[in-house]
Order: sequence, then C-alpha cells, then structure tokens
Amino acid sequence: MANRREGVGSGPLLGISDRLRPDAAATIAALTALTGRAPTLLTGDNERAARHLAAEVGITYVRAGLLPEEKVAAVREWGQEGRKVLVVGDGVNDAPALAAAHTGIAMGKAGSDLALETADAVVVRDELATIPAVVQLSRTARRLVPQNLVIAGAFITVLVAWDLIGTLPLPLGVAGHEGSTVIVGLNGLRLLREAAWTSPGKDTA
Repeated sequence: MANRREGVGSGPLLGISDRLRPDAAATIAALTALTGRAPTLLTGDNERAARHLAAEVGITYVRAGLLPEEKVAAVREWGQEGRKVLVVGDGVNDAPALAAAHTGIAMGKAGSDLALETADAVVVRDELATIPAVVQLSRTARRLVPQNLVIAGAFITVLVAWDLIGTLPLPLGVAGHEGSTVIVGLNGLRLLREAAWTSPGKDTA
C-alpha cells in the first residue's frame, strides 16, 4: 500500500500483482529445451502485465487480452501449420483451449473443475516442474509401444510359421507365447526408470 498524490488530492493506492511460482522459469527453460520451440503465453490479462510476467520466466511470445474463443483460434492456427500444440492451463477460460489442443494439461490442485474435466492429463501435484517430466514420459511411452508390438509380432510369427512347416510342441508354443508377454512387460517397465522422466527427447514437438 502506498500514498498517491495527484494535484491537491491524495489517497491510498493498493497494488496487486501475480506471484510467480519459484519453479516457473526453470519449467519454461526445460520445456523449451525438450520441444525445441519457445512457448507462447496466451492470456486474458492486459498486455503490460502479461509481458512483465513473461519476461520474468523467459517467455518471448505473448498474446494478451484474449477471450476464450481467441485462445482456441490461436491453438487451431498453430495446428493448421502442422504443429503439435500442448496447452497448460487451470482456469475456466482455459478449458476451450485445452480441448482444442493436441494435448491439454491441467494443474490439479489449483485447476477449475471444467479445466480438469477437459484436459487430457492432470498434474495432481501442484508442481510446474512435473510438466516437462510428463511430456518426456509420454514420448518414451510412445517409443515403447511400437517396440512392444514388434516384439510380440515377431514371437507370434515365428511360432505360427514353426507350426505350419512342422510340428510345434504345445508346451513350447505356450512357453513362447508367455515368454513374449514377459519380455513386453519388462520392456514396459523401463518407464519406471528415472531416465524415462528426465532425459530430453531428440524429437521436437
């Protein structure tokens, strides 16, 4: 609170500003390194306040004073350019953009009910640093799925071919099938490694 003096009058002036989370700047840097693209701030706040906050966390591109439908238009514009758009939000006004994005992530603790229902993923822990980890984990999982399909398909192909050209003993067929299941499961367990969450991927979004 401060005193404002203009002409002959004076009165109290109350200043209110948004408080940045301590991990905001680090999260922006991690996402930029992970995706290879600089993030854009879409906000309904005024231009001056938006650019001030963006500068503090290292965001260069800002679109301020947007209505919910204008946020959706921006997301669709990037999608039409061939980009895979990730939107992070927690407010009611963010819900349409979360729905329009390729992937929408809502912050669970502070998020509105509408945002939580609309988003594809919800960060239960109220930590921004979790967002890059979620992106990295999804990329790792996406690479593991085709690997598991190839492994399972190779086992089945060998077993079927063996049975067609010869006599495949039933115990061996069962062992081969179950063995492929075990290998696929073990390959999937790689997602539990810390490296699956923290190592930046080589592909860009």
